[in-house]
Formats: sequence, C-alpha cells, structure tokens
Amino acid sequence: MAAPTLQQPSFLLANLKADSTTKPLLQRCHDLVKIIDEYPAKELHVIFPWLVESVFGSLDGIIAGWNLRLLHSRSTEYNVVMEFLNPSGPMMKLVYKLQAEEYKYEIPVNYLPGPLKACIQEGVLPDCPLFHNKLQFPLSGLLTLNIALNPFEFFMFNFAFCLITPKNFPPGQHGGSTDSAYFVLVDIYLKYFLPSEGSVPPSPFSDSRGSVTAPSPRSSSVSFTGYGVHSPSLLKHHIFHQPSVNADPAAQEIWRTETLLQMFVEVWLHHYSLEMYQKLQSPQVKLALLQYRLSMSSMPYQPYAPPGSGTLHTYQVLLPFHSPLLLLEVNPSQYSSVKATSLLWTATDEEPFSPTEEHVLVVRLLVKHLHAFSSSLKPEQLSSSPSAHSHTSPLEEFKRVVVQRFVQQKLYLFLQHCFGHWPLDASFRAVLETWLSYIQPWRYTGEKTNVQPDQNRTENRTIPDKWESFVQENLLMYTKLFQVFLNRAVRTDLVNAKNALMVFRVAKVFAQPNLAEMILKGEQLFLEPEHVLHHRQPRGYLTPGQGGSYLSSRQRVVTDMVFRVKSHVYALEGQDCQYKQMFGTDLRGAIMKLIQIIAQARQTAKRISDHSSEVAANNSFLSWFGLGSSDLNSTFPGAEPEESGECLKKTHEFLDRALENLCQIFKLNQGQLTQLISNLGSSQDDGNCKQLPDCIQSDSGLILTDLGRRQIINGLRRFDVPYQGDPELQPIRSYENALLVRLFYRISCLVNHRLGGHMEAVCSRPDFLGRLGRYYLTDPDWTFRLRQSPTSRQTVERSRQPRLSLRPLASYRTLLLLLLLYMLGALLSFGPASSTALILAGGFLYGLLVALFGDKLKTH
Repeated sequence: MAAPTLQQPSFLLANLKADSTTKPLLQRCHDLVKIIDEYPAKELHVIFPWLVESVFGSLDGIIAGWNLRLLHSRSTEYNVVMEFLNPSGPMMKLVYKLQAEEYKYEIPVNYLPGPLKACIQEGVLPDCPLFHNKLQFPLSGLLTLNIALNPFEFFMFNFAFCLITPKNFPPGQHGGSTDSAYFVLVDIYLKYFLPSEGSVPPSPFSDSRGSVTAPSPRSSSVSFTGYGVHSPSLLKHHIFHQPSVNADPAAQEIWRTETLLQMFVEVWLHHYSLEMYQKLQSPQVKLALLQYRLSMSSMPYQPYAPPGSGTLHTYQVLLPFHSPLLLLEVNPSQYSSVKATSLLWTATDEEPFSPTEEHVLVVRLLVKHLHAFSSSLKPEQLSSSPSAHSHTSPLEEFKRVVVQRFVQQKLYLFLQHCFGHWPLDASFRAVLETWLSYIQPWRYTGEKTNVQPDQNRTENRTIPDKWESFVQENLLMYTKLFQVFLNRAVRTDLVNAKNALMVFRVAKVFAQPNLAEMILKGEQLFLEPEHVLHHRQPRGYLTPGQGGSYLSSRQRVVTDMVFRVKSHVYALEGQDCQYKQMFGTDLRGAIMKLIQIIAQARQTAKRISDHSSEVAANNSFLSWFGLGSSDLNSTFPGAEPEESGECLKKTHEFLDRALENLCQIFKLNQGQLTQLISNLGSSQDDGNCKQLPDCIQSDSGLILTDLGRRQIINGLRRFDVPYQGDPELQPIRSYENALLVRLFYRISCLVNHRLGGHMEAVCSRPDFLGRLGRYYLTDPDWTFRLRQSPTSRQTVERSRQPRLSLRPLASYRTLLLLLLLYMLGALLSFGPASSTALILAGGFLYGLLVALFGDKLKTH
C-alpha cells in the first residue's frame, strides 16, 4: 500500500494536466474545488506550482494561463474565475492549507525586479525584508540562484508578476481595461487584506508549530516607526531562527497584509537602474542620517553650509562594512560559485523597463487604496507621541507608516521614469492621474466636503492643515515631478484637447488653496542653513514642566520638521542632490514660456475653428459635382480628426482655465500676462500663419531649426507639402470619373511621347509663343511651391517637364460646366460643332490674354 500512496500525487498531477486540455474551465474549477477539499496538504503540495502557473501563466510569458487581463464580466467564465480566486475562495483555501505546513516554492532570481536582482547578484542584502534569508544557493556546476517563498508569498508573487509579464494577446485584443478580472481581483485583494474598517479575517488553517514566518523579525512591542530599518545585529538572522507567527499575535494579525503590499510594491514599482539603486543607498544610511543629524543638533556652532547642501558624505562612516560573504550568509565553500554567477549576470545587459498603460492604471488603484487605508486611522491615533499609540493594534500602527515606509521611494522613481520615457501623446493621462492621486491624499479620506456643482472650479476646497506634514515629507513628489511635467508640456501639442486637459488638470490641482503655501514652506525648511539650526537649538530638550520654555519646545518642532524634509530629499535624490526650487526664478521663466505656448495654442485652436467654419459654409450639396473645395491639402495645420467643433471649444476652455490657475499658483501679474498675450497675438496675425517655419537652406532642401519644430508642433506655421509626384498618376478623386481619367491618361501619354520634344522646344523659347506654350503645358505655380516646400529641388524638377494634361476634363466640375455651356449654346440656336468651336476659341483667347498681360498683373 505504501507504493501506490507515493505514486498518487504524480497521478493526480498528470490527470489535471490532461484535463486542462480537454475539459472546459467551468468543469476544471469544479474538479479543483473537490480536490482541494478532499486531498491532504502533502498531495496538494505537488500540484500547487503547476496550478499557479496554469492560472496566472508562466513567468516567461510562454504559457498564457487563464488570461485574467483579457477576461471581462461579459464572458461566461468570469464569475467562475472570480469565485475560485476570491480571497475566501478555493484557491486561497489551498494556499492556507499549504501555509500551515513548512512547504517552500522556488522562484529563479532572474525573474525578480531589476534592482533587486542586481542587489542579490552583487551580494548585498536587499532593502525589502520580504526577501531576506530566502536565497537558495545552486548546486555545484549550476549557475541559477533561487529564492524560496512560502505558499502565500509564492501565490502573490505570481499574481503580481502576471501584470508585467509580456503576453501574446490574440489579434484585436489587448489589456488595459479597468473591468478585467485581473483589475477587479487586485481591488478585491486590497480591500480584503488592507481593510479600511475592521481587521483582516483570520486564516482558516493554523498550526500549533507556527511554521508561518513573519516577513521581518520583530516583537509585538516594537513600533512600526522604525519599520524597514534593520539594525546590523539583525542582518544575520536566519529564517529558521526567527520567532514564529503564532508566538507573536501582532505579526499573526497583519503578516498577510505586509506580504501582499510588499510583493505588489516590489514587483510593480521596483524597476530602475543599478546606478540609481546604489545612489539611493540602503535604509541603514537613512537611519544613520537621522541619528547623526540629531546628535549633531546639540553640538556647538558648525561651519556654514550652503542652503540645500548637507554633510551626507559623512553619514557613511557610521555604517559597518558588510562584505557580500556576510550579508548573504554564503558559506566559504560556496562563495566562489556565487561570485562566478554574479559576474556572469552582471555582464549581461538589461532591457529598459517600459510600463504599459494597464500597469499604470493598476498602480493608481494601489495608490488610491493605500491613501484610503492610511486615512482610515482613528483620530485618537494620529498623534505621534508614544503614549498615543502604545496600546493600539498592529494594523493601526501599519496604517500610520504604510505610505512613507513602503511606497514613497519606489513610486517616486517609477513616476520619474514614466515622466521621462512616456510618449508625448494622450496616453500619458494614466501616468498623470496616478501622480495626481498620490499628491492628493485628502481626496480619499471618506470625509464629505461641500463641492460646488462646477467641478472645474477649486473654490471652497481648502486643504486642511493636517496634511501639511504629508506635503513636506513628499516634497519632491510635488516640486521635482512638477518640473519634469513642465518640460513635457512645452513639447506637447496643446491644440489637442486631450493634451490641453492634462495641463489644466495639473494647474487645477496645484491651484488648490493652501497647497502652494505648504509647498513653499517645505522648500524653505529644506533650504534652512544648518548653522542657523545649531545656533537656534538649545543643548537639551526640556518641557515647560521641567523648567524649559514653550519657545524651546516650538524650536524643537521646527528642527524636527527640517530634519524630516532634508532626510526625505536626500533619501530620494541621493547624496549629490542639487535641489531646484519650484518657486525660484529659473522655474518662473519656464512658467512664462509655458504661458506663451498656451497662448499660441489658443490662437491656433481659434484659427482652426474659424477655418473649419468657413470650409463648412462653402461646401454645399453641389460639392458632389466638385463645386466645393477640391484641394486635399487645404486642411488647416495642426488639425486632427478629433480637432473639430466641440473639441476645439474644449481646448480653448481648458487652456483659459489653465492660464488662470497658473497665475494663481505663481502669483503672476494679470496685467503683465494680458500684455504678453496681446503682444503675441499682434505679432502672429493671419498673414503670419502663411509664413514658413524657421529653417535654414541647404543643398538638399530646407532644414528645420528647434524654433521651427516648435512652430509646427503648435500649429503656428507650416510647410506647403502638396503632391510632388507625377500629377497624372495621382489617386483618382471622388469628384473625378474613373473611366475618363484612365482614357485621357492614355491619350496624353501617346501625345507626349510623340510630341514631347517639340513641346519642350516651344516652351523654352523666350518670345510670346514660348509664354503661350508654358501657360498650357507647364505648371505656372511651380516656383512658388518649390519655395514653400521642404522637398528637394531634384524631386520637383522631374515633374516640371512640359506635357499635355487632359485630366481636368475628367472632373465632374468640368463636365458640368461644359454641359451648361452646351445648353446655353442650344438656347442660342448653336449646334454642337459651333458650341465646341466657341468653347475652344474662348479658351485660346483666355490663354492669349494671360500670356500677354500675365507678368504685368503679377507685378501689380
């Protein structure tokens, strides 16, 4: 009986693999529910990795899994999948069932985020405690490092990694919808494991052995205030030496919350270069920074340091030197193989990380939920004093620090990467709204505010003073990213209503009452010279009851705020930070440049709207006969399919509101702004739009300058780029008869082939006959078009040869005109031959007049 028992798990896995190709998803889910309920953990352990891969797909993207990113509520399989993957559903029941045992599942280090993988390869302890003490070293002869995760961590890693795995979607389908099964599951998991009300439901399975380990070693008495900062004494703790969760009720309550959040943040946001990772240093540096500065604050006067500069290079001397051998617990016998693996991986090039719009939307969902989760902290727990939260639950402590400790740094780098690499199109809206969601946590407090019916206005929406500390501790999120967005805005086509909306959204958010003042105060705190702090601060902190003064207590608060802002900036920007003020003179010049571009875009939008109205008025029902505009190149520069009518009105409105908000933010003089816009309008009248963009002449044609590119982007000027090929070979227009076009083309080709030399000889003559021939056989506007076009002269020269063109006779307009002339001749009792002779004579006389007096008319 023993032998069949040992073979049964493999048979179970084989049967499930066979069913996956024959049975529908509904039947497979029902079978899995029975298996999870009936089989013991020892047998379920074998099928768990395969089941996770079959649901979420393989880490390399070859196996698609259930395609959660393409599964929508309209699908018949949607409800079955959601019930199976629900936090209290069968799949999570399997996870908890395996979690009660000491099962581990390996994931290759190659699939970890770039900085984390590089950190492990360099032999440095990762910042995230989630991956501490989980490295599995390869056997001799192998160059593959793995990390061992418990079932819950393994499940959440694969679930999070499913979002960033490249998928080969079926034709016509793509991810990115907010009603997909994946997006909804992320929302459900966040609400379940990070609840705003109540606590996380307990696991249905627990074991007295306490095999579930906490994400980081700490006792229940340790506050979250220092979470994420590990002292050197804890660096060498092995996973089997950590206290069990059951021995720590506090960790038992929130270990799943921490694990889920850390896994989401690490997989979705932890993507930047190794250079940036080394620049930011580790959390020990941040701890040493604060300890060092606090100790220095009570010392005598220090030499003057420039505003915004720090002595960050001295903080490193406080850190003990950790060799790769010490940090990763590598045995000396294994060090050579691990070092060889590190050198091999370091030599390989990493592909640049390019997040998708779907990825950014999920990150925004995470940000919004974390703000709501953090804002649900009870009012009596908001105080930072030890007595205020000495008896609070671990979940309440977690809410206090969740944004700053877990999300801030990685989200800042993630957004900075997106701002710098995202295309200059309307899809940037997802990144923009993610940023705006993070810097407005007061929107997710659940408090009811009196908002005016007009949502585009910002009156009566003053930001409460309690958010001032958040603004200061996230100063770079406001100032640095605003400057990066400003650099994008001046290079974007603001005539497009979607791009104009983004500029308006940013200006509207920063124009909220009190926000600009909070940012300005944060900048002043960061630029506070250090010698002033040392001179201002007393030797010791005494409360008024101990003989101190209330003034010294206030000084302590100010100094603590300065330390917080400085440590935030240095932690995100590194040691060599060169801070650029948001309300400084340099940025003010950039704002004035943006205002000019906005004013130019407003005028361009107005010209497009006026031009569209004129075209619509000129085109009537007779356009079917070709009496309307027949020039395909007559569309106004900058116009796009959606840039018509209502969209242009919205563009004008968005840009007007953006100008108002920018003036409010930066305290601009309304009179100067009006004068600037009026001067810009007078210098760019209707005649100016017909001028060429700024360019230089070269042998190959015209070459645009940077100013010329900006003029084209904003629709201020344009090149006239008509069709430059053989006019006879242009596509047949809707106002032309296809049969006549082909017939006249053959006749023209026959005549030009036989008489081409004679026609060229006639047109080259300088006398009256030559002028008459050039009128009928060449394009008189060629010289003007050559001057107005960036096309090379050689290209236009080929289409200048004298030739007979009968194609105008195939136009419905010409045919209708000839029909009217023949009808007029019939009314005057002229026969067809007489009418034809009169028409030809009239055309010839018109050519004679043009040949005789054309040059004089041009000079006048």
